[in-house]
Formats: sequence, C-alpha cells, structure tokens
Amino acid sequence: MIKKLYILLLTVLGAGAFSSCADQLDSDKYFRDRLTLETVFESKTHAEEWLANAYSYLKGENEEVTTKNPGTNPFCFADDMYYGDRDKAIDGTKNELSYNMFKLGEYDENSYNTGAWGNCYKGIYQASVFIHNIDMCKEMADWEILDYKGQARFVRAYYYWLLLRRYGPVPIMPDEGVDYTQSYEQIATPRSSYEEVAEFISKEMIQAAKELQYDFRTDNYAVTRPTRGAALAARAYALIFAASPFANGNNDAYAQALVDDKGRQLLSPEYSEEKWAKAAAACRDVMELGVYDLVHVGRSTSNNGPSDLPTVTPPADGEFANQDWPNGWANIDPLKSYRSVFNGEFLPANNKELIFTRGTTDINTMVIHQMPKDDGGWNAHGMTQKMCDAYYMADGKDSPGKDKEIGRGDGSQRLAGFIGDATHKATDYKYCNIETGVSVQYADREPRFYASVAYNGSMWYYLSTKEEDHKRNQQAWYYFANADGYRNDGFYLRTGIGIKKFVHPYDYPGTYRAKAETAIRYADILLLYAEALNELTGTYNIASWNGATTYAVSREKAEMEKGIHPVRIRAGLADYPDAFYDNNAAEMRKALKRERMIELMGEGKRYFDLRRWKDAPTEEALQIYGCNVFVTEANRAEFHTPIPIYNLPSTFSEKLWLWPIKHSELKRNPRLTQNPGWTMYD
Repeated sequence: MIKKLYILLLTVLGAGAFSSCADQLDSDKYFRDRLTLETVFESKTHAEEWLANAYSYLKGENEEVTTKNPGTNPFCFADDMYYGDRDKAIDGTKNELSYNMFKLGEYDENSYNTGAWGNCYKGIYQASVFIHNIDMCKEMADWEILDYKGQARFVRAYYYWLLLRRYGPVPIMPDEGVDYTQSYEQIATPRSSYEEVAEFISKEMIQAAKELQYDFRTDNYAVTRPTRGAALAARAYALIFAASPFANGNNDAYAQALVDDKGRQLLSPEYSEEKWAKAAAACRDVMELGVYDLVHVGRSTSNNGPSDLPTVTPPADGEFANQDWPNGWANIDPLKSYRSVFNGEFLPANNKELIFTRGTTDINTMVIHQMPKDDGGWNAHGMTQKMCDAYYMADGKDSPGKDKEIGRGDGSQRLAGFIGDATHKATDYKYCNIETGVSVQYADREPRFYASVAYNGSMWYYLSTKEEDHKRNQQAWYYFANADGYRNDGFYLRTGIGIKKFVHPYDYPGTYRAKAETAIRYADILLLYAEALNELTGTYNIASWNGATTYAVSREKAEMEKGIHPVRIRAGLADYPDAFYDNNAAEMRKALKRERMIELMGEGKRYFDLRRWKDAPTEEALQIYGCNVFVTEANRAEFHTPIPIYNLPSTFSEKLWLWPIKHSELKRNPRLTQNPGWTMYD
C-alpha cells in the first residue's frame, strides 16, 4: 500500500526543520501536490532533494567544528581553548551563552544547545524512508541507486554517532522509521546500551561501505558526500569510543546511575580488551584502502603562499631527517604541510587527508574571532597555558618550565629574555625565524606551534592587502593598553595567548580562503590506530570489514609505527623512545594523548576525548593559567610569567559527562530516561 507523504511529517516535526536553500526539499510544494512516496522516488530530482534534506541536519549544533557561534556548538573548548566574546554582552549584562556558563554547566535542559537531539532523529527518519524507497527510482542506474542508498545509510548511522558521543546511549529506532500517527505509548523506545549503539553503527557503516561506489571523490560532490572510507572511518570512531574507559569496564557511581527505564545499566561494567582490537582493526580497514595520505608540501615549493614565509627547519634526529617522505621530512616543509590541511590552501577534492567533511563551512567566522582586534578581528578565541606548553621544542623535548604552575613540572624554569636582547639574538635560534621582541619561551618550538599559536608578538601576514597600505606583516601585542591587549571592553585574550589555526597567510578581515571542515581526517585515524594497539596485551584475529582477510591484531611496534610515524614525521619531530614501544604502555598512552591534543587542537575532538578517557574530572578541573594581561610592555617579563586566570572557570561536575536531553523529548517518549545529574521534567 502506498503511503501518502504529508510534508515529511511536518505536523509532528515542525516546519522550522526545513531550510529555504534551493537544494533543500520544497515541503510546501509536496504538501500542495500530496505526492505519494512512489511519485517522489520515481524521480531522480525528487529523490536527490529528499536525500539533501536528510543531509541538512548536519549543520548548526551538529557541525563538527565550531564556527561563529560557540554558544551553539561549544565543543572546541575543553582545557585547551576558550572563547572570550560571550562572557559579557555589550550592554554589560550576563550573556546566557557565556563561556563561564558552558564550563560550569549553569544551563538547564531546555534553554541551551537543545536542538541536536531532535535534528538527528529527523535526519534518521528521512534517511530511513530514503533507504526503503530509492529502489523505485526509474531514472537511475542500479549502481547509482546503490551508491545513493549507501549515502543515506551512512548519514543515518552518522546521526547515531553524533548522538552517542554527545548524549551517550540513545534509542535505536526501527529500521523503516517511526509512524508518528501511532500513540506515544506504541512508539515509545527505550535507550539501547552504549555497546549496542556502537555495534549498530558498526554494522550499518559496513553495509554503507558495501553500497557506496567511491573510495575517493573528486567530482562535484567531493565536499559533501561520503565515500567508502568515510563509512569505515566513522565506524572506527564509534568502536574506539566503545572500547574507551568511559564505556568499557566502567562501574563507578555515574555508570551505575545511567540506566534505561527498566533499570538496566547502559555502560558496560565489565572490561573487554577485545573491543580495542576490534577498534584497531577498524582503523586498519581505512588504512588498507590505500587512498588517503597526510598533506605534505615540498620544501622547495611555494604552493602554500610565498616561499619567503618563515618556516621551521627540524634538527637532525639521525632517522627522519635523512629520508624523504613518507619515511622522513628531508624533502617536505613540516610547518607549511601542517598548516595547509586547514587553511584553505587545497580544495577538499585535492586534500587526500580529509576523509569526511561537510565542505567549506562557515569556519572563517571562527577565523575572524581569532584575528587581532586592531585590524578588524574579534580577538576573542584564545589558548590556555597548558595547551601552549603541550607543544614540543623543535628537538622533541619539553619546553623548559612546562606545566610548572599546575604541579606537573620537571623542576625546570621557564626561559627568560626576549629576541633582540644582547644575549638573545635572532640568529641564535636555529630552527625557526622568530620576531624581534618576542619572549624566548616561544622560540625554537615544533612546526605545529607556529601554525597554531598566536603568541604575544607573533606575525599576522595579511598578504591579500596591498603593500602600500602598510597592513602586511604586523606583529600583534597583547600587553595592557595595547591595541590588541586588555582595554576593559571584553574583547581581549584572557590568557594573552591566541590561536592561528585555520588562518591562511592571505586571510584578512573580510577576505578569506574558503576552508573545509575537518570532521574526520587521516591523521586522526592513524593516531586512533596506535592508541588502540597500545591497549592490547594479547593477539586477536579480527576479520576485515568485507571479510577478505583476517588481521592478527596485537601490540606490535611495527604496526604502532604505522600510526605514529606519519604524524610525527609531518610534524618534523623525532620518534618516541624505543622503551615506549617495547614495554611501557602507560608512557605511550600519555604520549599519544598529548599527540592528539596537539595535532587535533581546535577541531572539536578533545572535549570528547577527555570524556571517553575519563580524564575530564582531572584535566578540566585544573586551574587555567596564562600571561598576566594586566601588565604593560614596560614590565614585559612579568607579562610572560604565568598567573591563574580566575575569570576562566576550571571545574567539572558529574552531570557534565553527557549532555542533557530536552524535557519535551522525555515527554514525547515515556520510555526515555534522562542522563544523570539532569532533571526529568519541568
């Protein structure tokens, strides 16, 4: 029996769910015409519009990287970054979307960041209907129908993945979708366990990978449509989360309180090492495709801006420095290579590191929040001292004085002095070009530091401006009363340390390179592979995604190096000590967590990493430190002596493990339970 399509359940889901964009489903048109599902799916144009609508919920609160509104998508901000433009409105009143309220959990279940749950389930329903009806299309070849079905299956499973990492275990809806003409009691669905949701995502992504027809796309859909690799990578992520301490062997008080409506515990209290092996095999499935690589720019080329831009020359390490890519960095420029991944230098179709992206999203609105105020930026997004300290020196050692103030130092002191002093000549620093007047604490750091950190006195190039306008190559100073320093207007860097990630040398306020969202990239998967292997003590035989082979998965040095070496080489850093590989899983675990902190800074990953590792109560509760921004340039040594930043809260409460479910959703589904620490109803 052919069901009537009444504007895609508009009476239940609400007209506000639909975009007015031309490529979105024209729901009013369908309502007027009362098209049947058969009529819709016989047409390729209408089917594509339906699929576009299923994709449309991957925006706003469901975007991976925060853009102009961290109050809507704040997950780039954990213990590494902060935003400073929303703690005080222009009129001096408290802003309900402030950073402080976000960090302290001072919001309720209904008023802040509440749309993601409903939008994900709307997308799930739209994709389900598509999967069950696209075979009726008479205007597509069989292979094309199969690819479209794989796309819909991917996006449906991806919505479950977004729900899982944010809300924890969620209800898995019937495969054909939910008939909302039934009573709430008839359609009520309880929460599945964390393991069940992850396994559902895994199975669906395998099926999607079998249906998807592309390993890598370079056509017009390259920036918006998933490939086989995207399905396998998203699967790997779900399995990694299911293997991590929060969901694997967690029987603490919070885990015992997270239950379904029958009292069943939703996080596994029993630890299974095999989950790590399955996650490692899933990462290897992506690697074995052989279609992805890390972005690397040749040392002798200038395809990332002018060749005279400062760069970093890694020191000789006796291994990587003597070999060409992919075995070493001898013929690549690590700084320009890393920077090119994010700053718009390459179109998504030409960036073989991007596994899944929604394309050139609104990331430039984050860029302007990073740019100095004196040139038209917002001067609002900054970095904590702990994040700044995480970056290595060029030789791979810790920076002197690292983490001294938070009680994790090694007894060393922070370096004193400034470039240009009699005892600190710029020529004394062999591994980078450093600007005059800059603290020597920022000299001779690893390449990723200079691609990501806007330290006091760092250079903003603005190469799109005319030389005669004298706006090129400007240093930004964050001293008290300077143009970009504290001026009592709210728009200043609380820590005196800014961010440059995503900024292209040609970017200037109002003129930007388009930048692709890095939802999942290859370096991420490589690090997850090494992380999963590091947790193993035995050997596990795990079938590949398509059953073509079986992996013998164990903590082998050679396999761990496949995940670690490319990332370290591209970063211009020496390898970890042999002891980390051979017999020190604990030290390797710390090293890999730090590597993810550095490599993925600003990409919306650390917030969720800290929770899956169960590190959030410690890391997010540590006092935040930064430069003393209330000091003038006349006392510049005091400015660079870290102090506590008390207007950036540092705390963690139990309810912040998972996001609250909106009360209206709890009322809609009587079998749905709330996450611990949040209220069930008004």
